Amino acid sequence: MSAGTVRYAGYLFILPYLTFLGLFIAYPLGFAVWMSFYDYFFAAPGAVVERPFVGLENYRALILEDGIFHTTLGNIAVFIAVNVPLTTVLAIVLATALNARLPGRTFFRTSYYLPYVTASVAIIAVWGYLFFSDGLVNRVLGDLAPEPSWLVNRTWAMIVVALLVTWKNLGYYVLLYLAALQNIPRQLYEAAEVDGAGVLAKFRHITIPGLRPATVLVVILSTIIGANLFTEPYLLTNGGGPENQTLSPVLYMYQKGIEQADAGYAAAIGVTLSIGVLTIAAVQRFALERD
Repeated sequence: MSAGTVRYAGYLFILPYLTFLGLFIAYPLGFAVWMSFYDYFFAAPGAVVERPFVGLENYRALILEDGIFHTTLGNIAVFIAVNVPLTTVLAIVLATALNARLPGRTFFRTSYYLPYVTASVAIIAVWGYLFFSDGLVNRVLGDLAPEPSWLVNRTWAMIVVALLVTWKNLGYYVLLYLAALQNIPRQLYEAAEVDGAGVLAKFRHITIPGLRPATVLVVILSTIIGANLFTEPYLLTNGGGPENQTLSPVLYMYQKGIEQADAGYAAAIGVTLSIGVLTIAAVQRFALERD
């Protein structure tokens, strides 16, 4: 078989992925960017409508005038400030514990991963039972429970959502760290033991540096997931309550584009959010990968 034939065969193998990339990522993204420059709205098929070009007006109104959008950014900042550090620390600790030879570790690994593959609606129903005004948590805490209750409390509502997402996705990140732990040479730990290093010293000077590539991935992935928060506030806090304190940019985009039929403005929200997330991810990668 000639080199040219092998090369063209390689193109055939990647063609399905390129087709998927073009149809479901590149085209929708390009169409969203195009819509964001128009007063665009969806109409019935075959209807003749005018969608005037407005240039950067959607972006100007979004960034300079839209107080609700500014609120959603603050909400996501709170979510990420709770979710990302908590996810990273818990995943490292649990992965390290589950990597040791302990009885029933296969059961525990499965147990931590199970919420990740469970339907979000079922998970949210359980958390609603826990944190609603008459939920189990309030019955246990009694007078110590906040007033108003967790999910209608301006301070606690987004924190509860962040804890929910942390718990649900934790098993996935634990698996990432477990895979990374397998790549740390055992000889390093053995040499540290010969030098008299204790458990904490080995964890600090061997485990943490060895997990740096996985930590970069976990931080970036959890930030992206947080920026795309939708299902949890939509179902758990009745669409972003109380008073928009759990409203996320993606949920706000849904409200603008689908409920209010302002697709051009919704597209501007999506494009702005994408640029912001890419910028934050680049900064995180630079900060975490530098020596």
